[in-house]
Amino acid sequence: MNLSTAHRSSLRLPRSFQNFRFAASLLGGLLLSDCLLPNASLSQPPTPAATTPSATNSSATNPVPIIFDTDMGNDCDDALALGVIHALESRGECKLLAVTITKDHELATPYVDCVNTFYGRGDIPIGVCRNSGKTPDPGKYNQVSQIMDNGQFRFPHDLLSGNNAPTAVEVLRNTLANAQDHSVVIVQVGFSTNLANLLQSPADAIHPLPGRQLVAQKVKLVSIMAGAFAKIPNEKGELTDHREYNVAEDIASIKKLVELCDVPMLWSGFEIGLNLTYPHQSILEDFRYTPHHPLPEAYIAYIPPPHDRPTWDLTSVLAAIRPNRSYFDVSQPGTVSVSDNALTTFAQSETGKHRFLILNPLTAEKAREALVQLASQPASR
Repeated sequence: MNLSTAHRSSLRLPRSFQNFRFAASLLGGLLLSDCLLPNASLSQPPTPAATTPSATNSSATNPVPIIFDTDMGNDCDDALALGVIHALESRGECKLLAVTITKDHELATPYVDCVNTFYGRGDIPIGVCRNSGKTPDPGKYNQVSQIMDNGQFRFPHDLLSGNNAPTAVEVLRNTLANAQDHSVVIVQVGFSTNLANLLQSPADAIHPLPGRQLVAQKVKLVSIMAGAFAKIPNEKGELTDHREYNVAEDIASIKKLVELCDVPMLWSGFEIGLNLTYPHQSILEDFRYTPHHPLPEAYIAYIPPPHDRPTWDLTSVLAAIRPNRSYFDVSQPGTVSVSDNALTTFAQSETGKHRFLILNPLTAEKAREALVQLASQPASR
């Protein structure tokens, strides 16, 4: 398989393993027990999320400032994750400052804009990564933004093409320049292209600091869905090292991100969302409060139910905004390394700035229910 061109679904998980319950029965119950055991050897037990030094506290009076960096269109979990952010903002738990996109197709932008507009926040800045060549196809559901009913967009939006949007680096630098020091949480659920470009950006008229120093001054945490920190079953049911899609699509950029990012990073590995699937019954039943909704329409366009999609990107949102709810355990601190063939490894170190999520079977259902309730929460417009 050519890792640079493979589609997200084929790299992320063979179709036969997309349903966790099926995988668990096929593997004789091995998936939840073995797939959740970290590759790294931890000399100390995992830490509950509530005591994580990199955790970001949020409350109705102190919402978490969020930048959402996504490859919208490559998988429907990006769409659900954006919906979760909007639900949490409506609850006063976060504030979505900007969305930046790493999928290099013009329709990713109008879909993001139609979701933001649906939730009553159509003025949120959106930035794009142009001419990167990263997944230049339109994707399976970004066309939802183009559906017309009686000559009008089904989902109103005014940003009609990514060609009309500013660059991601421009939006990121502007957003950080206007933020309080050490306040912003960046949730990256796609490729590392935009953040690598930001970290290497020079001082300019927007801010006198170059990118690396600007990030260090303004960002509190990067919550990233990337890598794998446990072995993953292949099509034969054999547990193997996994070349995770977000890493494999732009290895150079994630290497640069790891090298230049001086703030704490919280990693949600492939194994977390794999073992925490979104129930298709929610897609069919929980969004009926409105005749049309951009999230279930994206989900159905991607892979129609019955299909329980892993919640990869949603977990990075939940862990970043609600760190004290004990949805996940976290590893001891250390450093993540990325190999030239897209494998991620973790070395424990007291001085390391990286941690990764660990799914506790005792709290997995609690996390799943939170994601379902938030993703399907009615928009407050």
